[in-house]
Amino acid sequence: MILAAGRGERMRPLTDHTPKPLLAVGGKPLIMWHIERLRAAGITELVINHAHLGHRLEEALGDGAAFGVRIAWSPEASALETAGGIRHALALLGDAPFVVVNGDVFCDADFAALHTATESLRADGPLAHLLLVDNPAHHTEGDFRLAADGHIHADGKPRLTFSGLGAYHPALFSALADNTPAKLAPLLREAMNAGKVTGKRHAGRWIDVGTPQRLAELDRALSAAAVRPVT
Repeated sequence: MILAAGRGERMRPLTDHTPKPLLAVGGKPLIMWHIERLRAAGITELVINHAHLGHRLEEALGDGAAFGVRIAWSPEASALETAGGIRHALALLGDAPFVVVNGDVFCDADFAALHTATESLRADGPLAHLLLVDNPAHHTEGDFRLAADGHIHADGKPRLTFSGLGAYHPALFSALADNTPAKLAPLLREAMNAGKVTGKRHAGRWIDVGTPQRLAELDRALSAAAVRPVT
């Protein structure tokens, strides 16, 4: 699942008429970098949620056939937050664990490895597997602590930043009411306290494309490096 329902307030005025995932970096929409990397990893069945200017996303991507994937759309009348959006899409995602990626980050993570991590998740065991990254300058305090045994804890130091990429078991969201906004962090902290969240540190490239400045910096970097499309 690609999360694409955010309004992108910090990106205004760019997002007044264009949904944030369609903003271009390196010559293509931000969301296309995810789609191409997912496809390259063998993940071709996608669910994408949307709210703000969602029709623009559907017009741009359609059913995904032109990009070698199949997209099922999960529209939201108003944004349901991360956990609420995932809960709303469970009927499309199915009963098996799945991968989720925030549509407003740029990351060269190994999606195939993240997909493999879904095999360790179960309703009565680990409920989530997260990718953590070194704390960026705009989030120096971090989010969670990664222990040597691979479990993630809500408390303690040193802390790393949650990348917005993870694998989840549907049971993590099943108790939430549908069509109700819900944040992901409280669910994760509860599962962490029960010892049911694992993870890894991603040492590669990761950028939270949350401001026009970071969008422009990423665009310049990708253009200068002449990054070739993933095949």
